[in-house]
Amino acid sequence: MSRPERVAENLNRALHELFDADPRAYLIGEDIADPYGGAFKITKGLSTRFPARVLTSPLSEGGIVGLGAGLALMGDTPIIEIMFGDFIALAFDQLLNFASKSVSMYGRAIPMRMVVRCPSGGNRGYGPTHSQSLHKHFVGIPRLSLFELSPFHDNVDVLTAMFARGEPCVFFEDKVLYTRPMYTDGVVDSLFGYEAVDGTDVARVSAVDETPDWTIIAPGGLTDRVLSAARSLLIERETVCEILVPSRLYPFDLAPLEPLLGRTGGICVVEDGTADGGWGEHLAHRIHSGLWGRLRRPVLLVSGAPTIIPTAPHLERQVIVQDSTIHRALAEASR
Repeated sequence: MSRPERVAENLNRALHELFDADPRAYLIGEDIADPYGGAFKITKGLSTRFPARVLTSPLSEGGIVGLGAGLALMGDTPIIEIMFGDFIALAFDQLLNFASKSVSMYGRAIPMRMVVRCPSGGNRGYGPTHSQSLHKHFVGIPRLSLFELSPFHDNVDVLTAMFARGEPCVFFEDKVLYTRPMYTDGVVDSLFGYEAVDGTDVARVSAVDETPDWTIIAPGGLTDRVLSAARSLLIERETVCEILVPSRLYPFDLAPLEPLLGRTGGICVVEDGTADGGWGEHLAHRIHSGLWGRLRRPVLLVSGAPTIIPTAPHLERQVIVQDSTIHRALAEASR
């Protein structure tokens, strides 16, 4: 029996399929060519098959994203790999003042079909400058969409959806998630199953067919931790949780989810980054405004600690959201 496809393998396959289908697709990044194939091997095999369209670049994130934006402006389809997502900060100006504005600042709509891939997150002992989840710094930029890698969403579909938007997209990819299996056929494990929510790019994960005590909304990189917390809450406290995992984080389409959110006992938004001005707070506010009068309790927000991320594993676990962090927050809020 063959093993399930890993998330990294699924993403690599999606890139190969995109390059097969689109002769104007380019890949730009540091150390992405074979035999290395990128720091996390996501680009393995592409430079061998498409040598003219895989461009290994100098160490300049601003230059990489600027080149990609220029290609997109000319009608090409660039994918930019930032070796570690932390370094996307060096390309912030290119995204804010060039790529996102180019969609509409020339007097007519100009498709800017480009994706910036950002391996993100911690729990690998990489320390303060190689472990962050910087989503919050890009929320709210007009014409810039934010997506996150997920084991529930096939990356052929995700990349297709990003390019169909005709605007720059940042794709956050949790590094730990790369080694995890893709979920297929509606099955997570012996306890949990999943299904797509009609009319959305959201996967709904549940263990029992009843009104949940809590609905947890979390990006794909938190999947393992949220599932573990939901499992322990169900077994130890008989607290029923359902989990909603969106592919696109911003802009977030809340309307199709209101029937689900309006019936739950409580809503918890979990994010890997720090609180204060982040994606979680933005979404919690949207939910509060959209469902006022139907909420049974305030929206609960679980975020990383407001500090730098240590290198030492035992300290890193205290700073980054863990399954125990989620379990404890929901247990205390349920009292």
